[in-house]
Amino acid sequence: MRSTSSPHHGPLSALGLAPEVIAGLERYLDLLAAWNRRVNLTGAEGAEERVGLLVAPVIPVAPVLLPGSLLDVGSGNGSPGLVLSLLRPDLRVGLLEPRQKRWAFLREAARAAGRAGVEVLRVRHDGYAGPPATNVTLRALRLDLPALRPLLAPGGRVVALGSPLSPADGFQVVTHGAGAGMFHVAQSQEPAVPGRFT
Repeated sequence: MRSTSSPHHGPLSALGLAPEVIAGLERYLDLLAAWNRRVNLTGAEGAEERVGLLVAPVIPVAPVLLPGSLLDVGSGNGSPGLVLSLLRPDLRVGLLEPRQKRWAFLREAARAAGRAGVEVLRVRHDGYAGPPATNVTLRALRLDLPALRPLLAPGGRVVALGSPLSPADGFQVVTHGAGAGMFHVAQSQEPAVPGRFT
């Protein structure tokens, strides 16, 4: 049985998540707290504030994501991309982070959280040369949909937390939630390629 010595255990337990998800999130948040002393990853102070800022607002996003794959743009401190990788282990996940110290943190955090198969790439969104994903996420970044389109598979979704998405040709934008829990979903109107799994 897992020890409940992590200061994040109590706040995470209140979210109604599966024990294996809580265990991975605890390891991620504990590492974040340790790294945050020397690398500015989050302004959240204390376990409850970290859970409230980095995990709780991401939970409603998980069921909105399409099957397949996820690219998180500007992953920084791991929220939402790494958090979603733990909430949705069925997805293949790539975290895009150009800053060296944050990239190094994300690599260590993915290992610590026990989420195999998360690819951490030291690259900006406009330098990504891999396959497009069925989901693209970002948080508190002002990037327009045309800039993100090359990352997105036909029929895919862009989900933005903290910054609204401006309407763009070929996308339908819907807002979910309110206040700190608000997020925006842009659904690509380009038909998905039958049988294609990205």
